[in-house]
Amino acid sequence: MKMVPPSTIRSPRSTAEAVLRARRALLGPASSRNRRTLEGGCGVIGVISTEPLEGRLIIRPCEQMQNRGNGKGGGLAACGLFPERQNHYALHIGFLDETARANIEKAFVEDRFDVAHAEDLETLDDPRDAGLEVRPPAVRRYFVRARKDALEAFASAHGIEDEEAAEDEFVFQNSFRLNRDHYASADPPQAFVLSHGRDLMILKGVGYAEQIARWYRLEDVKARVWIGHQRYPTRGRVWHPGGAHPFAGLNEALVHNGDFANYHAVTEYLRQRSTEPLFVTDTEVAVLLFDLYSRVLGYPLEYVIEALAPTPEGDFERLPKPVQRVYRALQSAHLNGSPDGPWFFIVARTEPGTGAPQLIGITDVSMLRPQVFALQAGEKSFGAVASEKQAADAFFDDIARAFPGVPASADRSWCARGGSCTDGGAFVYTVKEKDGGRALDVRDKFGHPVIVREDRASRGRTRPLASATVRDALVRKEADPGGGEGEARGMRIDAAQLAPFAFGAKGAAEAPVLAKGWLSMLQGGRLEALRRAAEDAAREHGWRAALQALAFLRDRRWDGNGIPRSALTAALDASIRAVLDGVPGRERYRPDDALRLDGNAAWAEAIPLPLGEDATLVVDAGGFPPEGPRSATRLLVAGLSNGWRRFVVYRCAGDRFLGCGMGPGTEGVRIDVFGSSGDYLGSGMDGATLVMHGDAQDQVGQILKSGRIVVFGDVGQTFLYGAKGGEAFVMGSAAGRPLINAVGRIRAVINGTCLDYCAESFMAGDRLDGGFVAINGLSFDERGEVIGLGRKYPGNNLFSLASGGACYLNDPYATVVPSQLNGARFEPFRQADWNVLLPYLRDNEATFGISIRNDLLVVDGVLKWPKEVFRKITASLETETLDWSALPE
Repeated sequence: MKMVPPSTIRSPRSTAEAVLRARRALLGPASSRNRRTLEGGCGVIGVISTEPLEGRLIIRPCEQMQNRGNGKGGGLAACGLFPERQNHYALHIGFLDETARANIEKAFVEDRFDVAHAEDLETLDDPRDAGLEVRPPAVRRYFVRARKDALEAFASAHGIEDEEAAEDEFVFQNSFRLNRDHYASADPPQAFVLSHGRDLMILKGVGYAEQIARWYRLEDVKARVWIGHQRYPTRGRVWHPGGAHPFAGLNEALVHNGDFANYHAVTEYLRQRSTEPLFVTDTEVAVLLFDLYSRVLGYPLEYVIEALAPTPEGDFERLPKPVQRVYRALQSAHLNGSPDGPWFFIVARTEPGTGAPQLIGITDVSMLRPQVFALQAGEKSFGAVASEKQAADAFFDDIARAFPGVPASADRSWCARGGSCTDGGAFVYTVKEKDGGRALDVRDKFGHPVIVREDRASRGRTRPLASATVRDALVRKEADPGGGEGEARGMRIDAAQLAPFAFGAKGAAEAPVLAKGWLSMLQGGRLEALRRAAEDAAREHGWRAALQALAFLRDRRWDGNGIPRSALTAALDASIRAVLDGVPGRERYRPDDALRLDGNAAWAEAIPLPLGEDATLVVDAGGFPPEGPRSATRLLVAGLSNGWRRFVVYRCAGDRFLGCGMGPGTEGVRIDVFGSSGDYLGSGMDGATLVMHGDAQDQVGQILKSGRIVVFGDVGQTFLYGAKGGEAFVMGSAAGRPLINAVGRIRAVINGTCLDYCAESFMAGDRLDGGFVAINGLSFDERGEVIGLGRKYPGNNLFSLASGGACYLNDPYATVVPSQLNGARFEPFRQADWNVLLPYLRDNEATFGISIRNDLLVVDGVLKWPKEVFRKITASLETETLDWSALPE
């Protein structure tokens, strides 16, 4: 962790004091403290690229999060879009009353700036053509620099000696006056400044983000950074374009999901520093804080993030002492101004000093809002930060269409733990000049680079549990090269290994042979040929055999022979879609086989009855709305009522509630999901099995009563929240708050780790025979080998305030300490615990290929007893014996 030298802090103290003094005359009566801030849950996304991105590439991700807005406000921002005018301030004024335009231009533009160029932004003719009910403001853009005489007078009057700082503040105060006089104090409002920074544009209005993009005809506008916001406020001044997001500081635009519990305290903190909000929303307050810390006080970005999201106590103690001293000073100065409550910020800006386009995601230390980060590195590189992974997936899917040869998935995606001592819970994407071209540099709060692919060189940091061993029990290295092309490459696959991927009895015998040959094709880089081979195999051996082999290769981890996993996954996903597209529709349907329905055919007539236990309803989700009465979810419910028991859903793109609403008595029902699902996957199930072939999002398996959930990837926030029973297996990691408030006898195995608050208030019965969560703390490298995570559980509040059940933690190095438990305790791991856990680990091994012996029990090459590897966590005696009935209502 590097300390930032004082010389890199741009603004000296004298300049900051002069700027703040200059603002004091702007402050009016503190009436805003009596206004109510806006609150609600929103949808936010930011994308960045080394290549100019057309605005159409932000539209679909925003559309897929439309349920996170309510049409009362939406907007977008872009930076890195005016390369020929990077030295000018791009002043964007939205006019609500055209009759006031001439006077406003005279007072706030012509008398104060030299205008290099001005233009009206193009729009559609009729707002209804974009789906809008309220006409957005007419926006005029001015590329300006402060007039020399006006700037000199301003700097002299306020004692600001730094010329750049003086001009920045001149622009900032000019916009403040315009907004105060013609928006906040005008009835009705006449105009407001949307943005005024260098190489930056903000557009917004009453509607959804994608509608605003279409209204201003942004589909073909190119920028290197885009951010979008779907607004869902529930109170305050919501039906007005000035209240929509993003909001501007100076050279940054910020969007925000959440609401501040301490909004009024933060506004008072800003007023004490001569800064007054005008738009009565906590997002404006957030960007004013960012601008205050970054531009006025001149803090480096690490310190800006620390002031906004102070490192919490547990992580603070793990920081190096020099860092603690600096952070303690920052917290002492700014804790009263730190946003409290649920929030997640995305910032688009031009980097101070360099003008480089930059995208920043900052996670609330309480992690009460969903977030995901993603990165695809290569000759052309792309990054995304979003509320939902499915929105980021939609972006990468569109990128593959826009840039041939780029895979349709990220190389790496992850969730952040706010205030973490390892990465700070914040990540910064910067487009930098490199070797005559551009590269996407991604770093965490502390400046550590984000590594896309973990290889052998990085394994020393991760402290592997089973070093120098290959870890896939189902795709094993063999000495015998004698059987076929796959085996000639040192790999062996048999029918038992593919059994968890069967889609019925038909085709099971052919699937291993297909998988063996296709693995060889993938490792040899013959990606284009795979789809044709899969289609041929589906015709010859049936779609079940082809899909079983493809699903096995897609879900398991194996050596890609140097080819990025994102490219391999994209090739396999395309082949899966091609095979399933060949399943007969209504016109060729055989009751004993399978029926494929898409969005057009699904509701045209009644779903026919199936015949036989292998009969499968295949649903092409691509043409369905993500939720509602005509969604793919409702089709599954309708199919179940007609007797269907097996379902395959593919081409998912944010489809929500899949597996929900099926009711009790669904034992024997199986749902396989391919693509990018939405929230609430498998929530409320009672008996069915749901298999997610890839990553899942937030709220998976909430209030699960019985049944089985399998995820061949990571899961998002609040996994198994309030679950009452059943079992779940996750190949990767869970984000924040998994299994909180779970009761009954839920049993879950998570092979990665969790960010924080795992099994908080766990109420799952007896500590031996009740529910449990097992955390194995593992990951995979690029060769498909299992490696041990250095920190088996990085956060705090593990099993916090639990009153029943148990947590089994694979932690032979005792990396988790009692202070991370908060109301729970370690107790000895005994033979009886192993007897309870072992059947689930065997199931985990059969499903994911994670070997009990080699991956879980071998430590530094030595086979250990289970009691030397696993640790048991249970409720503290005080919590376990509390008489909850005695608590007052």
